[in-house]
Amino acid sequence: MCFRTRRGCRPPDLLNAKIYTGPIPAERDGELAMGVGRSETSPLSGPAGQGLNTTQNSQRPSACCFCWCCCCSCSCLTIRNEDERRRRRKRTSQDNKMETIPNYEACTKPSAEEMQLWSQSFDKLMRNPAGRNVFREFLRTEYSEENMLFWLACEDLKQEMNKKTIEEKVRTIYEDYISILSPKEVSLDARVREVINKKMQEPAPHTFEDAQLQIYTLMHRDSYPRFLSSSIYKSLLHGNSRSSSES
Repeated sequence: MCFRTRRGCRPPDLLNAKIYTGPIPAERDGELAMGVGRSETSPLSGPAGQGLNTTQNSQRPSACCFCWCCCCSCSCLTIRNEDERRRRRKRTSQDNKMETIPNYEACTKPSAEEMQLWSQSFDKLMRNPAGRNVFREFLRTEYSEENMLFWLACEDLKQEMNKKTIEEKVRTIYEDYISILSPKEVSLDARVREVINKKMQEPAPHTFEDAQLQIYTLMHRDSYPRFLSSSIYKSLLHGNSRSSSES
């Protein structure tokens, strides 16, 4: 026996079958999957993982080698995002010789002793104009030069005193490095972006302080170790050592 419907003939037992009206299995919470609401560890933020319940803490991945703390709610996510962004932009490039390094900032030629200090700490490298020039060229080969450009722009903003100029520079920095529409956008977490959006209402020399610290930390943990083993840095050391021995 067959009952005719709009879609044709179907057995009578299907007509009598009850339709399931029970609860639909809940999908995984979107915010948890995207990492929204999770605090990122930085010297300016509170305790890592604050505000997460026990279930969320139990789902947190194990600590990785980039962490300075005992948990993994630090800037590792920012580093992973930076790696993905760099891989999308990275193209085949030749190693740069030290003669090709542009003199971005006015500086004197660094001595062998100065270049040795660069390997002792990232802070010593960033305090030296010649060191910043070399490190910036290395970042350029990795297609992440915008990190240094953003950091330098923030340093320049801190020195500004004129209110109108401050407002102009804040707007320019936001459009160049914070806006998601910019090709030079830097990798920042949601917490820092929220802080920036609040501070943009009253532009000041320290509007991007949190963001500058996060990018500084990103360069320190992610790019600096590779810089020390790069051909750019090694060729500089080798060239200076050879010049010193010949003289």
